[in-house]
Amino acid sequence: MSGVPETAVPDVTVIVGAYNAMPYMTRCVMSVVEQTIGDGRVELVAVDDGSTDGTGAELDRLAERFPEVVRVVHQANSGGPSAPRNAGLDLARGRYVFFLDADDHLGPEALERMVAMADAQGSDVVLGKMVGIGGRNAPRSMFRRNQPKADLFASRVYWTLSPLKLFRREMIERLGLRFRTDLRVGEDQPFVAMAYLRAAVISVVADYDCYYWVEREDGNNVTLTTRGTHPRLRFLSLMFDLLSREVAAGPNRDLLVRRHLEVDLNGVLHHLVRETDPERRESAATETRRMLDQWYTDEIAARLAPMTRLRLHLAGRGMLEELREVIAFDRSGAKERVVVDGGRAFGAYPYFRDPSRAVPDSCYDITDRLPVRHRLDTAALAGTCLRLSGHAHIDRVDTREAAVDVVLRERGSRTEYRFPADPDPAHAPEPAEPVRTDGENPTAGEHPYDYGLAGFSARIDIATAADGRHLPRGLWDVHLRVRGQGIEKEARVGNRRAEGVDTRPLPRLTRTADGATRTVTPYYTTPQGDLTLDVGQLRHPLRSRVRVRGTAWAADAPGVLVLTGHADIAGLTAADLVVRAGRAGHTVGLGAFQTGVLTAPGPFELRVDLARAVASRSLETGEWELSLVLPLTDAPLTFPVPDEPGLPPARFRQRALPAYAKPLPGRDSLTLRFGVLDPVAGVRRRLRIPRSRTLPPRGSRL
Repeated sequence: MSGVPETAVPDVTVIVGAYNAMPYMTRCVMSVVEQTIGDGRVELVAVDDGSTDGTGAELDRLAERFPEVVRVVHQANSGGPSAPRNAGLDLARGRYVFFLDADDHLGPEALERMVAMADAQGSDVVLGKMVGIGGRNAPRSMFRRNQPKADLFASRVYWTLSPLKLFRREMIERLGLRFRTDLRVGEDQPFVAMAYLRAAVISVVADYDCYYWVEREDGNNVTLTTRGTHPRLRFLSLMFDLLSREVAAGPNRDLLVRRHLEVDLNGVLHHLVRETDPERRESAATETRRMLDQWYTDEIAARLAPMTRLRLHLAGRGMLEELREVIAFDRSGAKERVVVDGGRAFGAYPYFRDPSRAVPDSCYDITDRLPVRHRLDTAALAGTCLRLSGHAHIDRVDTREAAVDVVLRERGSRTEYRFPADPDPAHAPEPAEPVRTDGENPTAGEHPYDYGLAGFSARIDIATAADGRHLPRGLWDVHLRVRGQGIEKEARVGNRRAEGVDTRPLPRLTRTADGATRTVTPYYTTPQGDLTLDVGQLRHPLRSRVRVRGTAWAADAPGVLVLTGHADIAGLTAADLVVRAGRAGHTVGLGAFQTGVLTAPGPFELRVDLARAVASRSLETGEWELSLVLPLTDAPLTFPVPDEPGLPPARFRQRALPAYAKPLPGRDSLTLRFGVLDPVAGVRRRLRIPRSRTLPPRGSRL
């Protein structure tokens, strides 16, 4: 053994079992050495399992070059990956262990990110996003988003049972986990399944490509070269026994069993139909039937894809020749013809409604699998009218007897309103691509499905959409409900749209007949890109949408204050913005004294005749703070009028007397002191006449 000194205590031990892994071995090791996690935090234990291609010598060279990271063990060939991994576990010293295949390599930040996740969440298992290289299909469904605490029974985590993950070593030792050395295939599944079932926390790092899963050019990946049906049936039997011990009967166990039927047993059938020895084929078929009789329930069947249901049905009845033809059909890539009958859609796979085979229609029912094909060409809100147009149809279902409804559904309460759309041939999709039917191509230019009636257009009045009332406050997701030949399906709309559709979330002021004003903001969700209406500023507040940028006194009219700014709200008018003056809990609306110009969305200019407000005695002497108000029915908003440095006092006449409005500096919003200049008092001060010899002072009201 060579490599890392015993004094080092790493955070992670990376374990690599290597057999004839050149030239991939070098890249594998270097991807560990070059990790960003930091010096002294990672060690690599590489176990050479009796390689004959120079893998062992290359590992020794790398251990000599990187003695602080790499340690190497040489052992006689064991015939599989379990023994090298177990040997690595016996030598591991890190808080965590990570299993890395010698063909593969890591992203530079992989260990740093996964250890950070484990430390932050207390994770016992961390899955790092996997990426297929060279045509290899990596698992994807569990890596759609980061999951700090993934629920084993509510996520897709169990759909990847390879050990290429980060595990807390204390848990491994506490559970006594080691890889089965008596299995040729599936040896990792009992290890990983037990870790999942006993883990306090399982986490997923999905925002970084952690693991590069490589398909070797020579095709010699171990998992791709192991042949035969019986080895796979053996590990499957062990897994079903494990689940029966560890998980109580019910939906949770059914979920995990379904994964093994859907992935593993479905894969077994490919090997079963290729068995050439009659005795082995028959014994494997018998064991498969026994397994299906015990574990394949109607509840599980209802959750499987139709092709999988068909395969398992044929295997469960020993119909191997039919199974072989169905598998060949599936692997050919032919797109099945769809037969619609009684409001259900069926894939015309081999033996559909063949009376001599009597396979039930449920094995061919693809109704729930047919997607809604749709595109949004227009989505515009003008006034209170939402206008939508585009096309929508159920895949491979003719659009005769078709109809499209627009559905607005509130995300929290699930309240919904439904609006029939009009057929619109101008928005029909392009003709469908020719579909292979019964193994033959149709005549050139002939399309088996007519989508000519898929175009639609709809106009929805937001002010009356809720049974004659304005759409209430909430997030209203836009759906399309599509019908064709008795089948009805629904889809969110907006994620497929024409290039000209404006996706900017621009709020719009809507007005009802009774004068109420509300805001509606059409926007597209992230990251899905679906259309939603935000009614009432739940996600798109207007506070940042209105800005007063300057104040000045009008040059052409004494005592008129000019406010300039910008309003990024469609449908807004100058009359919607009201200047208010306030003091000591008392506010005065100055809308009667203001005029304005607003091009919304865009700049505005408001002119407030403070001299006239003073003359009408709406404003009294004293200090008044100005603000700008948008008096919406759903949520009134107030915007400050900024203090303008250097703004001089304004002078004007009040009842033939000189009056003034003086800005007071250092306030949060523009504050003016209003007052009247008493000319008699001014004369008295200049002549120094005692106050008792003058007339009584005028009243304090303006």
